[in-house]
Amino acid sequence: MRQFRSRQSRLVLKGRITNMQSTYNGVELPKNGQPIEYRDGKYIVPDNPIIPYIEGDGTGRDIWKASQRVFDAAVEKAYGGKRAIRWFEILAGEKAFRACGNWLPDDSVAAARDLRVSIKGPLTTPVGGGIRSLNVALRQILDLYACVRPVKYYAGVPSPVKQPEKLDIMIFRENTEDVYAGIEFKEGSADAKKLISFLNDDLLAQTKKRVRLDSGIGIKPISVTGTKRLVRYAIKQALAMGRKTLTLMHKGNIMKFTEGAFQEWGYEVAIEEFRDQIVTERESWILGNVEANPRITIEENAAIIEPGLEFSNKAFQDSIYAEVKATLDAIGKTHGNGAWKSKLMINDRIADSIFQQIVTRPDSYSVIASPNLNGDYISDAAAAQVGGLGIAPGANIGDGFAVFEATHGTAPKYADKDMINPGSVILSGVMMLDFMGWKEAAKLIETAMEKTIVQKFVTYDFERLTAGATKVGTSEFATRMIGNM
Repeated sequence: MRQFRSRQSRLVLKGRITNMQSTYNGVELPKNGQPIEYRDGKYIVPDNPIIPYIEGDGTGRDIWKASQRVFDAAVEKAYGGKRAIRWFEILAGEKAFRACGNWLPDDSVAAARDLRVSIKGPLTTPVGGGIRSLNVALRQILDLYACVRPVKYYAGVPSPVKQPEKLDIMIFRENTEDVYAGIEFKEGSADAKKLISFLNDDLLAQTKKRVRLDSGIGIKPISVTGTKRLVRYAIKQALAMGRKTLTLMHKGNIMKFTEGAFQEWGYEVAIEEFRDQIVTERESWILGNVEANPRITIEENAAIIEPGLEFSNKAFQDSIYAEVKATLDAIGKTHGNGAWKSKLMINDRIADSIFQQIVTRPDSYSVIASPNLNGDYISDAAAAQVGGLGIAPGANIGDGFAVFEATHGTAPKYADKDMINPGSVILSGVMMLDFMGWKEAAKLIETAMEKTIVQKFVTYDFERLTAGATKVGTSEFATRMIGNM
């Protein structure tokens, strides 16, 4: 496999000298642009940032061309030439394999790392071994631990539900562990047999549980580190956006030491690090009971928040009494007398409950923080209510790095036919611009997209579901968006 070697250079940035490659995959960086920096936990965005992009495979080619035109038009319109993105293509997927003999060249990863903020179209998952998923590989290499998926309704978008406008949520999905850690052993392999023997003969020896000998084995790690940094990021973003609730999504009633622990650690980071700004749901019940009846006793309060308490054993009763007292002692003065109502509410819900409630009462949810697999499922389930993956944006965020991406696949049968909805990449670009602090350009794009859809000039996926709509291609949809700016 042929690889390009990139030479090193010393670039002067705002009076400081830093080491950075001047070429990646043999291509020089734009001379009229500057890298985004990351200092003291903040991104420093110049007026002419170099933004790496991955065009994507299949329909990615059509989508990227249209999306880039929209981004450039919005930035020009919003800032009158005072700001401009300097685009820099990096290779991944089929295009990289043809050029470099490698699905994900080291230089492409280095460019995403060095230039901090990038955007990508859909990528093919290679068949026949090697990297299982290029998307997952990028997330793991750059430690992009938070997958962020905003899901909301845009006027005119066809929907299978009656009131899609009630859905407006931000989903923060842990991005590096859970079953996506990729720790698996094939059925019948020596490693699988060894692990099954260890489980059956050692860890499960004193129980009636057994792993069937013809099983494939997967490991589901969920850590304190992974959980707390994800929930911490979600809480910070919820507070910054002025959201009212954050729900910890889990299946802890079954998987007590993985997803149940996610719930516990999520509450821990909320209380330990954001005490003045949050209230848990149970705390709100305790405080609310006191406001409704200032003379209520600890025992009476406990009986209200824990139905059936009188039938439990004394040890459990004492633990609930202690919880009520500890809550009132800790936050009775700071959060009492209704002050808790202005705080960010932290609650939790079982995963299967959320799946049905996201349809029946979507406005009950505002921000969701979840382990990896749950977040993957709920993101797509929610997106289906507001237009599907064709206009579902996404981002993968780490400490100092961010990759914004289309959430759909490559749809190779539609490649180079100028017919696919570019909305996912376009709205991912909206997220990117907002992330950079270029909110005026971001808003221009959102408004223009909604106006174009309301005018019923839409790509085939929406046209077939919208009465009186005019079908347009990928490029014409972008052109009409630009006109609507």
